[in-house]
Amino acid sequence: MEPILKVEHVDKAFGGVVAAKDINFTIEPGQIMGLIGPNGAGKSTTLNLISGIYACDQGEIYIDGKNVTKLPAHTRARMGLARTFQTPRFLQRSSIRENLMLGLDLADQMGFWKSFIGKKGSNFDSELNELMEIVGMSVNWDLDINSLPYGQRKMLEIVRALLTHPKIILVDEPAAGLNSKEVERVLEILQYAAKKNIGVVLIEHQMDFVMNISDYITVLNFGRVLCQGSPEKVSSDPSVIEAYLGRDSDA
Repeated sequence: MEPILKVEHVDKAFGGVVAAKDINFTIEPGQIMGLIGPNGAGKSTTLNLISGIYACDQGEIYIDGKNVTKLPAHTRARMGLARTFQTPRFLQRSSIRENLMLGLDLADQMGFWKSFIGKKGSNFDSELNELMEIVGMSVNWDLDINSLPYGQRKMLEIVRALLTHPKIILVDEPAAGLNSKEVERVLEILQYAAKKNIGVVLIEHQMDFVMNISDYITVLNFGRVLCQGSPEKVSSDPSVIEAYLGRDSDA
């Protein structure tokens, strides 16, 4: 199967600090790849390079076979790249509905004002209802986005990303700050995305979560790839245990 995302020999430095060095991996449609490593390993930097927030110093990035290395973030979004962040990012002092529609507009799914006129009763409604059922949310769309608790805003950010019909979604610490029930909902919606043939790159520090959901894992340490492979391979790799998962003090 042709990769939906390909990262080849990507480097990024900030002054004398190497944030990413010779990063390589591919994601196939429907594959979930966990991207793990200690704090400061280069995980969020890697997502920022893929999404176009940072420019690569070296290397190339491909989305659906197209070289996007020099393309801006909004162009990559319109090519099927979606992104969520550690802290949910929404248009403040705006309604939940407006934030969802703005996401569609940024992904060029439809114009902002047309979204209010042309979407009622369309597939958008059924898709939204299906996604909201998966995350277990029922809200008044006209409420201010800040009226939602933190966990619901994090899940709604994933819902908004999936409404754009992405080919690949980058998800940065979706379980952080969530209760156990909300974590289960996040697990379900990311598995739903994979079943829809959407590639998923997942940063997450909850190891049970990332090991249970990932098909493949890439471990970063000091901006470099330390290990790649199945969850079983990675979790038993001595270098990973030492660098990230922890070593028994009596070993």
